[in-house]
Amino acid sequence: MKIASILLLLSFLAGCDNKLNVEPEQAISEPVALDSDENVKKVLLGGYDVMSGEFFYGGVYQLFSELLGPATEIRWEGTYNQPREVYNKSILSTNSFVSSLWLTGYKAINIANNVLSALDVVNEDDRTNIEGQALYIRGLMPFEMVKLFGKPYSAGNVSSNLGVPIVLNPTREINEQSYVPRSTVEQVYAQVVQDLTDAEEMLDNTNEFAIAQKSAAAAMLSRVYLQMEDYENARDAADRAIEYDQFRVESSYARTFNNGKTSPSDPDVVTTDGIFQMPVTAQDGSNFMQIYWSITIYGARAGDVAVLPAHLSLYDQSVDANENYLDSRLALFYQGDGNEVGSGNWRSGKWRYLYSNLSIVRLSEMYLTRAECNMRLNTSVGAAPLVDVNYVRTQHTQSPAFTSITLAQILLERKLELAHEGQGIHDIKRQKISVDGIAFDHVNLLLPIPEREINASNGVLVQN
Repeated sequence: MKIASILLLLSFLAGCDNKLNVEPEQAISEPVALDSDENVKKVLLGGYDVMSGEFFYGGVYQLFSELLGPATEIRWEGTYNQPREVYNKSILSTNSFVSSLWLTGYKAINIANNVLSALDVVNEDDRTNIEGQALYIRGLMPFEMVKLFGKPYSAGNVSSNLGVPIVLNPTREINEQSYVPRSTVEQVYAQVVQDLTDAEEMLDNTNEFAIAQKSAAAAMLSRVYLQMEDYENARDAADRAIEYDQFRVESSYARTFNNGKTSPSDPDVVTTDGIFQMPVTAQDGSNFMQIYWSITIYGARAGDVAVLPAHLSLYDQSVDANENYLDSRLALFYQGDGNEVGSGNWRSGKWRYLYSNLSIVRLSEMYLTRAECNMRLNTSVGAAPLVDVNYVRTQHTQSPAFTSITLAQILLERKLELAHEGQGIHDIKRQKISVDGIAFDHVNLLLPIPEREINASNGVLVQN
């Protein structure tokens, strides 16, 4: 994702209003918003803007995914009850954060569907790419939501377990067709695969309006197939994401997340590891991971999330002559200045600064996915598992490279590499690991369907 280009496009197309204002909330006025090439592109940018909001990729989605994980590794210390409910695995259907996450996801889907309905007014040279962008958004949102609101694919019974509603047409008014029931997990995944496959084919890597590119669609497809335990397709999609050769694994682990950008006045530095990123500047974007994970000295709250010793102990503890950790992933954790809640607690340095890009999917993950799938399949597509793991590992650590590799080691490297980025609970579920004594497929590890959606659904939505 070309952040600088996106910001310029947003500035040019949206003018002074950086947050595209579409009225009403759940509908788009077709004659006004979809009557020209320029306006359709504005609406599409609005879809990305919605996704980047605080209740989705701007932080709450990742936060909730982490809080559903083991309470032995992180602890919620904040005063907000909504995240505490998630951390306690006892979530009310009136949880306002959950409701906002649901609404944000479906607002982005609605925008994508509206764009898809108006492709005939888009300049012919851009039309295929714009369609791919919209399909990418429409594929992403239900995939992320089904992982939180539906039982995991690994639980089986995918043809009967309920996922989330599939919405393929724009909502411009409320009528009988507006009440859409929950599709099965299998149906949701099938639609996601279709949309992301089409998106990868349609997207390009050169068009100036290319926000998501082929590599992003391939990377997300790899995640989808991995959740489905379809290791061959997950491997091949990860391999394609790597072979598009647009990104590289950063040699500085800290730069991968904070981009050397500690204030709005700093130079625009973009990590080359981020296949798909959400930009955060003084003018636009949300970084609620920083708000909740960082501390007051860096402009955040008072340290809502603490990283516990049980997690830190998973890393290689070796140090150099100056007592610095050889594993820079471990070195990135830090303790506060004494002015926050639990001042002796450890914090994740991934989210220290506000004005930095939130990486939604990174190239490092693709190498680890390819390694895992090759190991499971006893293949070496792209590279041998040992080569891929050592490549990622040696970029971030001075610890000795592995001389041999096991599946358990690959899974641990994945856990450490992607720690606190919102992926942990999904890997836990696909590996069928219990969390705090709760079975991986138990309803307590799901978000409830928001009560307001149940009440407004005309009886078609059923609760978890």
